[in-house]
Amino acid sequence: MSDNDDIEVESDADKRAHHNALERKRRDHIKDSFHSLRDSVPSLQGEKASRAQILNKATEYIQYMRRKNHAHQQDIDDLKRQNNLLEQQVSQFPKKLPARGVKRRTSCQTMHGATQTRIGEKVRVLEKVKASQSTTFPASSATGDGARFTNSKGGTVSAFDGGSGSSSESEGEVPQAATA
Repeated sequence: MSDNDDIEVESDADKRAHHNALERKRRDHIKDSFHSLRDSVPSLQGEKASRAQILNKATEYIQYMRRKNHAHQQDIDDLKRQNNLLEQQVSQFPKKLPARGVKRRTSCQTMHGATQTRIGEKVRVLEKVKASQSTTFPASSATGDGARFTNSKGGTVSAFDGGSGSSSESEGEVPQAATA
């Protein structure tokens, strides 16, 4: 064997070692990414799960969050429309009232205050509903749009209906699957 053959063998061994090190680094990065994804999905946090389970649960959770965001956006749009209607009604009060100077202002303020009171009452009712019906993401593998969830009082609620009648949830809540 010549010296050139020895150099090629060493360089082949170096190339192989370098390739193996890069491949190990790539696999470690993928493994860390799957662990990070697993820890981001509420139903998998801290549990051991296969990569397929992690991907399936992550997909379910993303779909759930999209539906939830869509429902929240519908609620926001409905509230904006309602707010615009109320502002139009309030702006019409001075036009509908007879021109009597100070009394007109007092009447307008009284009507506006009554409207504000009714709005405040509706907000309080919505907050009570929100507090009593916090729904959660399923820990079991619920699929489809008909998934049912348990609220804090034990009743089941459909979290995937996408309707505008859904109540808002606080960000810190973690979903629970219904047992029924």
